[in-house]
Amino acid sequence: MAIPKKMACVGLGAATILLVPLIAMQFTDEVRWDWFDFLAAGMLLVVSGGSYVLLANRMDNRVQKAVLAIALGIGLLAVWMELAVGVFGTPFAGR
Repeated sequence: MAIPKKMACVGLGAATILLVPLIAMQFTDEVRWDWFDFLAAGMLLVVSGGSYVLLANRMDNRVQKAVLAIALGIGLLAVWMELAVGVFGTPFAGR
């Protein structure tokens, strides 16, 4: 698959993931996202997925691709957790 198609899949995947909180907001008051939350989460997902596509495209070894995926996934989750609830106590911590 060509890189533009893979990047389109990343964007579609990010949009699909963002549908979860959007739908949840319709049924419960426990999920309260504003436009900035959707923008930040979308950027995190697209940057992580796009980074994987671009970097993995240059790799031939499956083990290297797996390590890359794990590293990017851990980074994504760490930033997401910090923005959501402030796990690490940075100035960017969640509300």
